[in-house]
Amino acid sequence: MKHTVVMTGASRGIGRVAAEHILRRSPNTHLLVVARQSAGTRLAAELATGGHTVSHVPADLGSLGSVRRAATEIRDRLDRGDLPPLRGFVGNAGIQYTNALTEGPDGLEATFTVNVLANHLFVRLLQDRFAAPARIVITVSDTHFGDFKHNMGMVPGPAWKSPDELARTGAFPEPDTTAAGRTAYSTSKLAAIYLVHEYARRLPAGIDAVAYNPGFVPGTGLARNAGPVSRFAMRRILPVMALSPLATSRDAAGRYLADVVLGTTRAPTGSYVDRGRAARSSEESYDERREGELWEAAERFTAA
Repeated sequence: MKHTVVMTGASRGIGRVAAEHILRRSPNTHLLVVARQSAGTRLAAELATGGHTVSHVPADLGSLGSVRRAATEIRDRLDRGDLPPLRGFVGNAGIQYTNALTEGPDGLEATFTVNVLANHLFVRLLQDRFAAPARIVITVSDTHFGDFKHNMGMVPGPAWKSPDELARTGAFPEPDTTAAGRTAYSTSKLAAIYLVHEYARRLPAGIDAVAYNPGFVPGTGLARNAGPVSRFAMRRILPVMALSPLATSRDAAGRYLADVVLGTTRAPTGSYVDRGRAARSSEESYDERREGELWEAAERFTAA
């Protein structure tokens, strides 16, 4: 039966690989990609090659107003019957900055806006349009563990604070440094896991929510806002690590993501999927008090 899957972050890296796998392995999928106007138009045309059904809704994920307009357009298209029933949302887009001082148009810290609030706003505005069985997949990161085993010392672990602090610039010490920017990233990924747990508790039966960790994937474009040295390392040096057990290749990570979206990987709602299998996330990521506090804050920040 024809159905719709909405996806952010399909333009490059693991998202592009996952999108191609989803279309190839699930011919009944109408993939609706969310991306900036020119990039999204081009992406939809490229993915549609071979007879696949792909469309595009423009959005700047750093702007909650833009996300709201995109989600409203998707709702309207579903209501008019221009799209088949909605069975999935893939929040794969993510960003990492070289500081913790980057402010978006809503006056909120940009990492938190893109990696946490944009996904939450899509989920909440599309929630009553999902046709069960449906699956929400949010791409997270094992940097949320905060130990050498999971991030090889490259990214500081999360430094949890109240959501009202995390949503504002300057939440971490020396906020103008790369270390602060990376701390904002790992903390945002911990926040995303907290919200997945809340979705599992709050969403209607038949709508599953899963957090997906691709592992360390060199060459994804995540560090495109980093300085020249970091960008060079990510492009030229770190991809060699994909040949070792310390990293995941882009193709493998994209295939794993498609497996989660398509339900090939067994993962009950609220699960954390580490590449190809459901696993346990960090001990810190199971904190119902923080989860409830974050939910309430995300509701306030994304209110119309």
